Amino acid sequence: MNVNKLLLLYSGILTAAFAFAVVSEAGADTRPGKAAFEEIDVKRINVREDDGTIRMIVSNSSHAPGIIMHGKERPHPAGNRGAGIIFYNEEGSENGGLTFAGKTGPDGKVSGGGHLSFDQYEQDQVIQLTQSEYDGRRWAGMIINDRPDQPLDFDLAERISKMPDGPERTALLEKVQAESSFGRQRLYVGKTRDRDSAVMLSDAMGRPRIRMQVTSDGKASIDFLDEKGALIRSVAPNTP
Repeated sequence: MNVNKLLLLYSGILTAAFAFAVVSEAGADTRPGKAAFEEIDVKRINVREDDGTIRMIVSNSSHAPGIIMHGKERPHPAGNRGAGIIFYNEEGSENGGLTFAGKTGPDGKVSGGGHLSFDQYEQDQVIQLTQSEYDGRRWAGMIINDRPDQPLDFDLAERISKMPDGPERTALLEKVQAESSFGRQRLYVGKTRDRDSAVMLSDAMGRPRIRMQVTSDGKASIDFLDEKGALIRSVAPNTP
């Protein structure tokens, strides 16, 4: 065998060996559209169904979505909601999410929090697992809400968010609360900013009626409240 044939054979063997090594390292998965990465840096990932319907968005703060309902996006009433994951139902409408934050501000005060929630159909959060802190005061809890049967009024929410503090905004908020336009809280279980552990049970109008708590110094009680929030009766360990 001459030298040229020997080199050609040697080259072929090396090429075959390299190709085998690449395929083996990739798990021999050659399906179209299939890719594997050890590490990837992104600012946003959109997860969609085969027909293009959005089902989940993972993003940083600057690329966070607004409110998407039936595939159409509009600005979020609160502005930028921050980094996290937003869930969407089969119709491409927001269905809950996970957000988180934490920083030391220019004034040296720490603020932060985390929030996981799930929404009623075309409405707002009905289940919340959340925690928040600012300047050394912290609270955390699970919250259950009632929501109206009709879809969430985004125009009203946006209007309120843009109103300056004052009598007009206060009056509108009181009207919204009285009409339950955005729903009412029914259950709170958690820790308060005063470091009490508490369970609050509210009626259909969102009025607290039973308050169970253990204060930071260990005092336990169960309070019964009337519709105006006045104490009717309090039961403590030493109550006759």
